[in-house]
Amino acid sequence: MPELPEVETVRRGLEQLTLGQTIEGGEVLHHRSLAYPLSVGEFWAHITGCTFKAWQRRGKYLLAQLEKNHQAAGWLGCHLRMTGQLLWVNAEEGRTAQQISARSPHTRIILSCGLGQELRFVDIRTFGRIWFVPVEVDPSDIMTGLQKLGPEPFAENFTPAYLHHKLHKSRRPLKTVLLDQALVAGLGNIYADEVLFFCGFHPLTPADRLSLEDCQTLHHQIQQTLQLAIAAGGTSFSDFRQVTGINGNYGGITQVYGRKGEPCHRCGTEIEKLKLAGRSAHFCPQCQPLKSV
Repeated sequence: MPELPEVETVRRGLEQLTLGQTIEGGEVLHHRSLAYPLSVGEFWAHITGCTFKAWQRRGKYLLAQLEKNHQAAGWLGCHLRMTGQLLWVNAEEGRTAQQISARSPHTRIILSCGLGQELRFVDIRTFGRIWFVPVEVDPSDIMTGLQKLGPEPFAENFTPAYLHHKLHKSRRPLKTVLLDQALVAGLGNIYADEVLFFCGFHPLTPADRLSLEDCQTLHHQIQQTLQLAIAAGGTSFSDFRQVTGINGNYGGITQVYGRKGEPCHRCGTEIEKLKLAGRSAHFCPQCQPLKSV
C-alpha cells in the first residue's frame, strides 16, 4: 500500500500539473471505485465544471479543493489503498492520439480536462476509492477514515513526549503499534521497518519499554526517514507510480525492507524477516537486538 512518502509525492505532482484545470466530463468505468455519491449521475452533476484549486494530504488520503465559478464547490477525495494510482495524461507532451486513447484495463475513473488532458484513477485490485464531498459537508463526515487518524509526523503536536505517553500504554510489539494510524498518520510497513533499523530497535520490542530518550530517537528517525523517502519520490516495489508514471527511487536504498537474506549494509549480517499480526517485519538481528523483557 502506498504510504505517506508515496501519497505526498502524488500530491506534489498533482499540485504542479492540475491546478487551474477544469473537469469537463469523464467516465466511471468501475462503480465500486466511486465511494460517494453512489449515483454516477449525481457525481458528474457535482463535479463537471469544477476547477482544481489545491491538493492536500491527510495520512494516506488525498483531498483536492474544488472551485466552480470562482466559488468553493467541495472536495475530491481519494485513497489509493493497495494498488491505486492517479495518473495525469497530457496530450501536449507529444503523445500521439493512439497513445492518449490507450488505457490500462485497470482504469476505473477518468476525469477529462480538455485538450486530451485526463486524470485517470487506475487500480488493479479495486480497493481504492474516490469521493466527492459537497462544500457544505466536512470531508470527515463522509470519508470517515479521516476521523481515526492521529497527528501528522511533521505536525507540532507530534512530539517525543506524545510518543512516550502513547507507547507507555501498550505492551504490543513496537512494529505493530507504529502501523496504527491512530498513533501517527501515514507511517506504513516499509518505513516502519526502516525507522526501527535506524533506531536500532527490534520489531518485537514491547512498546512500553521505550524510555523518553528512546522516543526522542524514534521521533527523529520517523521524520528523517520519511523526508529521505519523499526526496526519493517514494518506493515502487509493485504498483506505485508518480502521477506521470515514473517509478519512485527509495526502493533502491532500503536498509532492511524487502531485503530478506541479503547482507546488512552496516554490519554484513543476513537480514531476517518475521510475521507480525499478519504483516512482515524485516530487521538486522545484529543491529537490532531484542533486549530481555
